[in-house]
Amino acid sequence: MTLLPYRANVGALLFNPAGQVLVARRADMPNAEGAAGGWQLPQGGIDAGEDLRRAVLRELAEEIGTDRAEILAEHPEWLSYDFPPELQAMRIARKYRGQRQKWFALRFTGQDSDIRLDADPHPEFDAWRWAALAELPGLAVSFKRAIYEDLVREFARFGA
Repeated sequence: MTLLPYRANVGALLFNPAGQVLVARRADMPNAEGAAGGWQLPQGGIDAGEDLRRAVLRELAEEIGTDRAEILAEHPEWLSYDFPPELQAMRIARKYRGQRQKWFALRFTGQDSDIRLDADPHPEFDAWRWAALAELPGLAVSFKRAIYEDLVREFARFGA
């Protein structure tokens, strides 16, 4: 049996001036107000030949409606996770075994009103909020929790 490849992906920890991180609630989990897995960090695929730093700003613009941010740091490693069995029916999980991600810490340079989840005609998120960096692992779905724990350690110097 041949294993499927990982999908190349970028992720963003967008810090506000108070050191909190933007988390967004998945539109397909609208009743997950405080539940683990309903909230996540912006992330998305990398286009062929696309510069990673440009990709993370593009993903922010697509997912939260603004790219008003400056890159503070890049995680030194690629992080990956496998899709769990319950997601195997998803279209993306039929092509990829999981995601291989390059994460960035960014400073938000805009105003809260710049964040527009409805900028995309098919928004991935239906709500957003600022969260303490330490909250991230508790908000993550189980298969992303180790990555979020790593991100908290790596980017602790930017968080509150």
